[in-house]
Amino acid sequence: MVDVAKLAEVSLATVSAVINDSAPVSADRKKRVLDAIRRVGYQTNAIARSLKTGSTKTIGLMIADITNPFFTAVIHSIQEVAYHHGYGVMLCCSDEDPEKERLHLRLMSDRMVDALIIATAGETPPLRALIDSRRKPVVLIDRLLDGVATDAVVIDNVAAARDAVRYLVSLGHRRIGLITGKSTLSTARERYQGYCQALAEAGIAIENALVGAARFGSADGYGAAMGLLSLAERPTAIFASNNLSGIGLMRGIKDSGLRCPADISVACFDDFEWADVFEPRLTTLVQPTQAIGAQAMAIVLEHLQEGAAPRSAARVVRMRAQLRIRDSCVMWPPPGLST
Repeated sequence: MVDVAKLAEVSLATVSAVINDSAPVSADRKKRVLDAIRRVGYQTNAIARSLKTGSTKTIGLMIADITNPFFTAVIHSIQEVAYHHGYGVMLCCSDEDPEKERLHLRLMSDRMVDALIIATAGETPPLRALIDSRRKPVVLIDRLLDGVATDAVVIDNVAAARDAVRYLVSLGHRRIGLITGKSTLSTARERYQGYCQALAEAGIAIENALVGAARFGSADGYGAAMGLLSLAERPTAIFASNNLSGIGLMRGIKDSGLRCPADISVACFDDFEWADVFEPRLTTLVQPTQAIGAQAMAIVLEHLQEGAAPRSAARVVRMRAQLRIRDSCVMWPPPGLST
């Protein structure tokens, strides 16, 4: 700033007023300062500024799996809204590992982010402590934490899973398998609940053998699929409770020498770019990824707004997923086959 002031032949106070837009400066002096800034390549020190203003203009964003197209779509939405409001985004990925989540929380705290948006990997005491302390605004996305009162933007997972399984039931399927996620995740528990509700409505008994537990990943989805497909009386339809599990399921069907949908119908949670080019095209539950990210950022910005009144209660926004019917599900039994 001293170099800029000397080159522009103005005071340090004038340079500061131009950089921070904190006081009126004549057009001539402002032009001289801006020209000098360009000539010397001056850049503000964000850390130094944050010590004075109490803000780094940075949002910490932690997701559970960067390879999952659902999360990458949400990241894009959050980043776009942040950019248009003058904020940067610091991105971390826990890889579904609570220990990595703990380390990344510390990293983002050290970098003094203004707020956090988190798709949690599960139960982590540091996250609970951060939320309870209310030192920074925290908004959960996709997943909730039991007994933790904080703002969140999630899908109505129970209703969505129920819709998908109801559709399979409407096609005549009675043996419907499920590939679910870790029971520590609210998404996995809620989607299992929706699966159970749809079967109960149809008078179909729930069989533990038809539920394959896995992490929300393609390799684990493949393993769970192979277990279901090797049953003496295998399911006629399978609902995969996330997109990566669905990919693993489709690979398992192929490796088992079976055909979808002729031998087995498939529906899965999450739509993704390749679902429409699979053979067959996959029936999926479409989550409003853009709206999830935009709503999470809107809540963060509301918290960060100068003079915003604190809210006494957490806000949980539940959005709806829509069933997109394609080609991977057919009537059962098919014509000419009796069961």
